[in-house]
Amino acid sequence: MNVKTQTEAVDIEESETGGESWWSFAKFVLKLVAFVLIFRICVFSPYSIPSESMLPRLMNGDYLLAAKWSYGFSGNSLPFDLGLPKGRILASEPERGDVVIFKHPIDNTDYIKRVIALPGDTIAVLGGQLVLNGKFVPREQISDFDIPVSVNTQCSWGAEEETAEDGTQICRYRRFKETLPGGRSYEVLDFGLTQGDDFKAATIPEGHMFVMGDNRDNSRDSRFEAAAGDAVGIVPQENLVGQASVIMWSTDGSAEWVKPWTWFSSARWNRIGSVF
Repeated sequence: MNVKTQTEAVDIEESETGGESWWSFAKFVLKLVAFVLIFRICVFSPYSIPSESMLPRLMNGDYLLAAKWSYGFSGNSLPFDLGLPKGRILASEPERGDVVIFKHPIDNTDYIKRVIALPGDTIAVLGGQLVLNGKFVPREQISDFDIPVSVNTQCSWGAEEETAEDGTQICRYRRFKETLPGGRSYEVLDFGLTQGDDFKAATIPEGHMFVMGDNRDNSRDSRFEAAAGDAVGIVPQENLVGQASVIMWSTDGSAEWVKPWTWFSSARWNRIGSVF
């Protein structure tokens, strides 16, 4: 009788211990999920670059972190759509030259472009050169931009495909440096005269921004009317998600999951850690 009672006591104790262990684990998981959500909503969130519209600054295959606090918080700060009312908390305006992530005004997908003009600015494009508030934005041609051909990078129509000294195939583009009022400089690519090289002067309305891709002739940006899956038009600032901060990983696309060594050989090591 005593033996049976002791056995039952041990079973009860083990059952209670097991229950406490599972509850402790569940609380740990819940706390971890809450921490990750808060981090993604308020601090940093990861984004991948799927196109070449921001060459030479960003390449297809780059993975970056965006600072979520830079322009305030809204429903767009969430990693999912809860249908929250429009508007931003702790809102602040981007600066000309910032590289920003925002929601497409129509289809709500994530886009990344550079801010060129802000409310009250008058912006035009003549022969491929920006005209901001009636003055040409200084632009000077610098050394050509070379990028190796890879799974993630194929030569666009505006590139010259050449063979480098080490035998690799490269895409070579004409590169320019633009300098906005205030001294902010960045590099752009230009293929030559295209449809987007002329844009009739427009004044940016309150609460909006004019954005462009650095790869000027391969970007569907504010120069074109907004359309789902296409150009973004003049973007409401309430669509802002964050500001590009640092490239945390970059790959040329040649990695294969079944060949772990390619995870390292495909990395563009010189791009990792690059800040904006």
